[in-house]
Amino acid sequence: MSTLLFRLTNVPEDEADEIRELLRSNEIDYYETSAGNWGISMPALWLIKDEDLFKAQQLLEEYQRQRLITQREKYLHLKKTGANISLISSIKKRPLQFIVYLGAILFILYISIKMVFEFGLRF
Repeated sequence: MSTLLFRLTNVPEDEADEIRELLRSNEIDYYETSAGNWGISMPALWLIKDEDLFKAQQLLEEYQRQRLITQREKYLHLKKTGANISLISSIKKRPLQFIVYLGAILFILYISIKMVFEFGLRF
């Protein structure tokens, strides 16, 4: 019977690729399920043999420890050099886009609230 090893929901593609390669390089048989056409199924990696579970979990834990360290170093390097993207820097980079998005959000909120008071709430 197949065993769930790793859910791929909200996992970056580079991380998923590295996990697939880790399993292949250690000769652990697995298969992958996708989110489906509508994105409502569970994307995941499943082990074919139950006896591979312990080894795969150990490999995955070690991989995630290493990834945590490398991603933290990458973030600190970007922060140190000023290349990391923050909300303020993205607004400064594209102020017109920010104004258009903010305007659209405020318009939708205005219409929604107006409709509630006109049709839904009668005091």
